[in-house]
Amino acid sequence: MSPLRLGGPVCSSPRPPGRGRTDTPALALWLGAVGAALLAGCSSAPPLRDGAEARPPPNLAQTPDAVPRIEPLRVGGPNKPYTVLGRTYVPMTADLPLREVGGASWYGTKFQGRPTASGEPYDMYAMTAAHRTMPIPSYALVRNPANGREVIVRINDRGPFAPGRIIDLSYVAALKLGLLHGVAPVEVQRLTFDDIRAWQAQQARSAPPAAAGPAPTALDAWIAEHATP
Repeated sequence: MSPLRLGGPVCSSPRPPGRGRTDTPALALWLGAVGAALLAGCSSAPPLRDGAEARPPPNLAQTPDAVPRIEPLRVGGPNKPYTVLGRTYVPMTADLPLREVGGASWYGTKFQGRPTASGEPYDMYAMTAAHRTMPIPSYALVRNPANGREVIVRINDRGPFAPGRIIDLSYVAALKLGLLHGVAPVEVQRLTFDDIRAWQAQQARSAPPAAAGPAPTALDAWIAEHATP
């Protein structure tokens, strides 16, 4: 998956079809098209653009993070080895920790609705992201060290394939992190099943107590006292 380009050409880092698809037939067709474009001369290719909608929905900054849950990991499907731009990637198929520091980019309207590697359509307003090797699905904590903001996203796609980039965020995830102005460094941590269990326990402890019901009336007391045992 190529990096975000706000109006610039992407000849130096072409992108495979869809948003993270790596199926062999589509990839072969795409590679052929790329080769033809390079022979024709990169300067003749029109720039590819991406970005936000002219009128995005309101209150996107209040979008809840993805809710981590334990989902089975499987071998094959989106977790089988794949090759992009001559490089082979081997996704994780075990519940292992992963921490990385590197660049983050984001995707918007150009890829809205396109299939991701998981088969789910890309939703720029969902808290999702793409990673080259994390198991699909996975959950990851992403932190912007420049402002201390953190979000939890669900990994459902493959990418990015540009050097120096470690994660592709949905538009709304990038907005919440304050990363809409371009590629920026982030810290990424995959949440293991133990991490998710600890997170769930913490959420249960911090949940507000259930609201108390109405105080019993005199009639309630009489009924309770005269109820047949």
